[in-house]
Amino acid sequence: METGHGCCGGIALDRRRLLAGAVGLMAFRPLLVRAASGNYEAMVLACIDPRMQEPVFDYLKKRGLGGQYSQFTIAGAAIAVVAPKFADWHKAFWDNVGASTELHNIKRVIVIDHRDCGAAKIAYGADSIATPEKENATHRAVLADFRKQVGARAPKLVVETGLMALDGSMMMFS
Repeated sequence: METGHGCCGGIALDRRRLLAGAVGLMAFRPLLVRAASGNYEAMVLACIDPRMQEPVFDYLKKRGLGGQYSQFTIAGAAIAVVAPKFADWHKAFWDNVGASTELHNIKRVIVIDHRDCGAAKIAYGADSIATPEKENATHRAVLADFRKQVGARAPKLVVETGLMALDGSMMMFS
């Protein structure tokens, strides 16, 4: 008969060590987790389209912005903020810009519209994105209006606007 390290005694000891380790790690958790308020780089405005979630994340990560932005995701991205069809949504976006500015001290807004956007069809009709040229023109106008509105409402923020293809490549508009 074994003494001291039987089946159940060993498991209990391992559980105690595991628990002690977890408690120790929790003591350092505040150092590992960023605060809800503080200094962050940007607020990102992007679309809800499931096809775009990973490309947007990858794009921001490649730019070195991982963990440095708040995100507002809504159908159509900038289209949701400027199109009369979505007028009921406009206030929610601007309220979030205010909160992100106050809580996160953001310096800029990065807008990522995307190609083949269903919200563009809803807001401006299917013809608005029927060809790459029309699609570029639609987004160019939307993003120009967006930049103008940010300039009027939050003039200290830098605005970056672009149109992302489904493969994640980006065309910037200024």
